[in-house]
Amino acid sequence: MLALNKKSLENRQEWLEKGYRLPAFDRAKMIDATAKAPVWVHFGAGNIFRAFHCAAMQKLLDAGKADTGIIAVEGFDYEIVEKGYRPNDNYTLLVTLKSDGSVEKTVVGSIAESCMLDADNAAEFDHLKAVFANPSLQMATFTITEKGYVVRDGNGQIVPAVAADLAAGPEKPRSYLGKVASLLYARYQAGGFPMAMISTDNCSHNGEKLYAAIRVFAEGWKDKGFLDYISDPGRVSFPWTMIDKITPRPDASVEALLRADGLQGLDPVITSRHTYIAPFVNAEESEYLVIEDAFPNGRPPLEAAGFYFTDRDTVNNVERMKVTTCLNPLHTALAVYGCLLGYTRISDEMKDPDLVSLIRRIGYTEGLPVVVNPGILDPKEFIDTVVSIRLPNPFMPDTPQRIACDTSQKVPIRFGETIKSYLADPARDVRSLKAIPLAIAGWLRYLLGVDDEGKPFELSPDPLLPRLQEALSGIELGKPETVGTKLDALLADPVLFGSNLTGTGLDDIIKADFASLIAGPGAVRNTLHREMA
Repeated sequence: MLALNKKSLENRQEWLEKGYRLPAFDRAKMIDATAKAPVWVHFGAGNIFRAFHCAAMQKLLDAGKADTGIIAVEGFDYEIVEKGYRPNDNYTLLVTLKSDGSVEKTVVGSIAESCMLDADNAAEFDHLKAVFANPSLQMATFTITEKGYVVRDGNGQIVPAVAADLAAGPEKPRSYLGKVASLLYARYQAGGFPMAMISTDNCSHNGEKLYAAIRVFAEGWKDKGFLDYISDPGRVSFPWTMIDKITPRPDASVEALLRADGLQGLDPVITSRHTYIAPFVNAEESEYLVIEDAFPNGRPPLEAAGFYFTDRDTVNNVERMKVTTCLNPLHTALAVYGCLLGYTRISDEMKDPDLVSLIRRIGYTEGLPVVVNPGILDPKEFIDTVVSIRLPNPFMPDTPQRIACDTSQKVPIRFGETIKSYLADPARDVRSLKAIPLAIAGWLRYLLGVDDEGKPFELSPDPLLPRLQEALSGIELGKPETVGTKLDALLADPVLFGSNLTGTGLDDIIKADFASLIAGPGAVRNTLHREMA
């Protein structure tokens, strides 16, 4: 019987016979060394952390290039630690699903301990303060999603939980980043030791977002010394990063594979906060983490594990390359059209010639000519990998419905930046764009909540959904005349599309595509096939 815990893993031979890769280092020594001289703390104990950061650190430990592990900290859902990490002795199981059909199973043991970011739990919070007070600590990384850095509402006002923390001071904060700032304040008080605070969340200028949020607390707590400390890059740095690795929710087919090996304890747990916990994480083989090399207290040699270290401008260019051209626009186009055409897997969409033609034109024909080459990654090779390996991978259980979440927040970057590049270049004609306006029209068609057969479907969550649906209300499938001028105000909104599209020529193309897409049942397929022929 195999089980993901220390006792079961003492029988290494049984695991090896089942094809599992096991940690090759002395884990007890690693845990002891981490307790004495911690180097790396990570906030946000979710799937991408387990699949990427932890696996990278294990490579260093296996190679003898490091002797300490990661301290995993969860600040949103403490049951992840209580019901997910600790019952498995902080081991995790990484199942890498490769495009050639092979599966790689790795037991990852690089987490030294798991902690809860809970200011109401004195033992947990005081322990984390002690970790942050240790001069050996070099860095804290984050995967808390872009929403995790929000300290102000849409009107620029401090959100209530943060306002309460600013008034109460750093001793017992309630907000997530208030607690992080409190730990950093403990480090400042212990001697102002240097360290790096690194957001590895998938958002632009993420280091800037993290610094701005922490600065709100430093200013609110009115300690000029602390403000000077976090504002000095020689003492506290906030590097920018670009991360890219698909780690979908643990899949039932992967669970079945592990059960066939005799692995016990796989029953998933759904916490009271609706977090889905499994002892394994499934992920694609491709991965990129590009980091601004700004570490005032040093860092582990993570370049040996595949991370890229470079300057800030290069990180920014890599991020723009991925988000505006080489991956994210393709993903979004597949998401909205996948929902309209009844697909439930991205990989299945990559068998559809019309959809493949659409994303190839978005990436290669329309995006590539205006993208900035960052140097350390080649844009064309990046798209080649996306189109030929990553998206078609049949073993990656990613869905268009998941990717379609929050599309209104993505469109101005994923399509709008390329549009702006065309508008700004007198040598280019924005009206030559064909696939990008078709993708935008497809998103507007998606918002009607009716698929290509005329059947209603559930739209993915999006903060602007009520407003957008209200703007499109009254439009009926099979009745293009019901559109009228309803699209005009939307297409004039630079928040939605990055530019006011009125009078650019793109607005007319999008409106014509939209009218074609709502001509009746089957119109989505017919339009795609005609336009991408």
